[in-house]
Amino acid sequence: MKKIHYIVLLLTAFFFTSCEEVVDVDLDTSNPRLVVDASINWIKGTDGHVQTIKLTTTGSYYENTVPVVSGATVFITNSVNTVFKFIETENTGQYVCANFFPEIGETYTLTVQHDGQTYTATEKMYATPDIGAIVQNNDGGFAGDDIEVRFYFMDNGNEDNFYLTRFDTPVRPYPDYDALDDEFFQGNEMFNFIDDEDFKAGDVVGIRLMGVSERYYNYMSIIISMVEGGAGSGPFQTPPVNARGNIVNQTNEGNFALGYFRLGEVSAKDYTIE
Repeated sequence: MKKIHYIVLLLTAFFFTSCEEVVDVDLDTSNPRLVVDASINWIKGTDGHVQTIKLTTTGSYYENTVPVVSGATVFITNSVNTVFKFIETENTGQYVCANFFPEIGETYTLTVQHDGQTYTATEKMYATPDIGAIVQNNDGGFAGDDIEVRFYFMDNGNEDNFYLTRFDTPVRPYPDYDALDDEFFQGNEMFNFIDDEDFKAGDVVGIRLMGVSERYYNYMSIIISMVEGGAGSGPFQTPPVNARGNIVNQTNEGNFALGYFRLGEVSAKDYTIE
């Protein structure tokens, strides 16, 4: 019986080894589209003068690097036509302004000129409440074996509000985002949290809270749903809707850019796991 058992194992190993083959799939590559990462974040307690906008393009599936866009003209104007120029750090696709002036409630227009095309987007700068209490729960998660970090903030009851939260942790290789609205919490205390079984004492959790527009809230809700595999988004299914931002190509509307132009205060705190 031992010999038969060994023969079966050998045949099984041979079968899976011989069937292993690298398959190269020929994928169609569409024309590159401009991607605009234009989040103007005014972190509370700072003057908000230094801001960065990053320009890249889409690339093929097999590319290992993201193509950057150099040589573009990038600027933001406010409602009184003050111009804030963003100058590229050479060959990086990162355009930096050192004299931006943020103002809550002000309306700003972004202009990007690249490759004979002009792209624009207009958005208002939104206020953000302060992050209040931060509470740790060592019995978090569905099974009660996660460490949970929860933070609280007070909603402004005089208006409808929309928020984006971001958690940066050492146990995840990417930030964790969530989009919130105050529909059921108008004027009351709100909260959000992150939990993970791999948290340990000494880990630092970066917490960011941002006030955003309703349109950006809807945009990020779609993005988050697609990334996290929401309802109906199986591995071989297409997204139920396209996530289109607010950036419009004024030269050729069909050649739209990807990304979003948003502005807002940022309430930021770091919490150390105990």
